[in-house]
Amino acid sequence: MPNLKDLRVRISSVKSTQKITSAMKMVAASKLRRAQGAVEAARPYAERMERMTKSLAKAVGTGEGAPKLLAGRGKDDVHLLVVVTSDRGLCGGFNGSIVREARRRVHALELDGKTVKILCVGRKARDGLKRDYKRLIIDTIENVGRSGINFEEADVLGRRIRSMFEEEEFDVCTMIYNRFQSAIAQIVTVQQVIPLSIEVDAKDVAEEEEETLMPANLRPVYEYEPSEEDILSALLPRNLSVQLFRAYLESFASEQGARMTAMDNATRNAGEMIDDLTMTYNRTRQAYITKELIEIISGAEAL
Repeated sequence: MPNLKDLRVRISSVKSTQKITSAMKMVAASKLRRAQGAVEAARPYAERMERMTKSLAKAVGTGEGAPKLLAGRGKDDVHLLVVVTSDRGLCGGFNGSIVREARRRVHALELDGKTVKILCVGRKARDGLKRDYKRLIIDTIENVGRSGINFEEADVLGRRIRSMFEEEEFDVCTMIYNRFQSAIAQIVTVQQVIPLSIEVDAKDVAEEEEETLMPANLRPVYEYEPSEEDILSALLPRNLSVQLFRAYLESFASEQGARMTAMDNATRNAGEMIDDLTMTYNRTRQAYITKELIEIISGAEAL
């Protein structure tokens, strides 16, 4: 039979844990509102810049003379994976889903005979990959967004990646991050940023079809000054930093949504555990009282 003191200590401990998880849920919910607003404000700009860059890239082509950030080096022997996670845990499967996708991609690339390098953004990416792929991790960037997500941090990483590409340290760069959908749903996204993939998605196709259905005199006509090649050469580095910034924002919002959901579930589970322990405590206490009464009555009858 459980000891009453042990049950009281256990109930008190679970109540303390419930207060912590409830407070973490409220903090995450407050951060999520701001992060969601930032994501929704940044998406149109990032999507339009990506579409414009792809449109220019299709016009210029990937032949000789095209920027290296667009055409690449003509080979894909060395792959750089930028894995974006968080520095802290207690956010459900947010980090685990990214690490699993990174592992799957590394395994597939190595089976194809490719060389893989991993740049971790967030301690959890390093912690999840270092056991099997420590040799592939070239660096870990920590404390991203500690004082708020800003473009300067993404631009610094963008310049570093461009410098590595210019020094021929890799041929293909791919980002892996969580795209925010809702507080309970995050989508693992794999996006190739170097060389720029000019494949259009369904949304871009729909917009282009809508433009083609317009009367000829109402269709948009673009004139570029300076030339398309010059604009593209200036736009590609900027687009890389913008896409990294978007990934930071999406990841931060996804982290807060996952943490809010996880802490809400933890708070509910703690409440159920408290109810079960309280019921056990009351039954145990009742059993002790009944036992003492039986002993008293038995002693009185013996006299």
